[in-house]
Amino acid sequence: MLVMGGIIGSGIFVNPAEVARSVDAPWLIVGVWLIGGAIAIMGAFVYAELAARRPEVGGQYAYLRDAWGRLPAFLYGWSLLLVIQSGGMAAVAITFAFYFHALTGLNVPDGAVAVTVIALLTAINCWGVKAGSNVQSLLMVLKILAIVALVICGLLLAGPQAGPPRIAEPAAPPLGLLAGIGAALTSVMFSYGGWQTSSFVAGEMRDPRRDLVRGLLFGVIGVVVLYTAVALTCVLVLGPQGLAQSNAPASDVMRHALGDTGATLIALGVAISTLGFLSQSMLTAPRVYFAMAEDRLFFRKIAEVNRTTHVPIFAILLQGAVAIAIAFSGRYSDILSYVVSVDFIWFALTGAALFVFRRRDADGADGFRAPGHPVTTGLFVLACSAVVIATVANKPLNSAIGFAILLAGVPAFLYWRRRR
Repeated sequence: MLVMGGIIGSGIFVNPAEVARSVDAPWLIVGVWLIGGAIAIMGAFVYAELAARRPEVGGQYAYLRDAWGRLPAFLYGWSLLLVIQSGGMAAVAITFAFYFHALTGLNVPDGAVAVTVIALLTAINCWGVKAGSNVQSLLMVLKILAIVALVICGLLLAGPQAGPPRIAEPAAPPLGLLAGIGAALTSVMFSYGGWQTSSFVAGEMRDPRRDLVRGLLFGVIGVVVLYTAVALTCVLVLGPQGLAQSNAPASDVMRHALGDTGATLIALGVAISTLGFLSQSMLTAPRVYFAMAEDRLFFRKIAEVNRTTHVPIFAILLQGAVAIAIAFSGRYSDILSYVVSVDFIWFALTGAALFVFRRRDADGADGFRAPGHPVTTGLFVLACSAVVIATVANKPLNSAIGFAILLAGVPAFLYWRRRR
């Protein structure tokens, strides 16, 4: 539930249209999701072996620290708090607010709805790991049901191209085949990202070497199956051109299948899906800040564990406060655009960390070893590096701002190291 919840947000309900705008052949639209899924599975192999080698609180933070040193690990936590995780939570909370209004008709400001839902999930996770994980599991089951319902209704009840979809902006001129696949794959890989956050809570699992490895592998494979099924359903029902012109492909598919009732049901599914992502983020990300504080590279209070609930309450409150601040600011979409290149730098460095650990410990870890290493690991690192390069080339200004936020963590690290 943690792995799948960290990947599935609201993107799968709209991103098939983005892919169709880059590649127009039906087999390519579905094939790109399979290619992205293969890259995600290779990433899951890497993280599964790293989890077997370093079953510690903080997950990816611990991998980066032990492979590359404290400064890169600190910068990862810094960017996670200020941009990657908090910005993503703010944006998804605003997405929830949009569907909340559509479902209820209440005239409540988006910011107020977003802040309320973040505050509620913050409080639930402060009650303890069991409370947070139970809510996460419930929301994840509901969002899986929503995706399965979309696929079944689309394939069985909606005829192919049953009617004209809602028209979006005119499609861009056709790209070259390789350029089109690259553009489509970039958006697909973003949709598949998020499995790494489950490693943040490894130290609180009974047997992370067994359970986290299984969760990563089965969770990512499960998401690949669901995502590919959604892409196939959208292509069959709307057709490549209709899909490319759709503002909300999931809603259009359900409207063809069940009328306005179907559109309302999928809106409810998207709202639940956004809640599941927010719940997973609130459960996992604070463990990184906790690990930073335990290394005495952050406020010491963040490393305190409540004696009653046995969770790092101050770390959870910090995550909630920063996400709320970004949601209130109204600039969360700008901040998210800065994150793209920064986020995939950490994916690439974490994949490369496996080469470091394999060289240091030739005998390997007790348990899982990444199949196909070094080929699969190398391909994963290259794919993540390609995303960074493409993002810098396409959005140099936003990438520069993202790098500036990242580099601003260097003086902060020097301050904390001096205090340490």
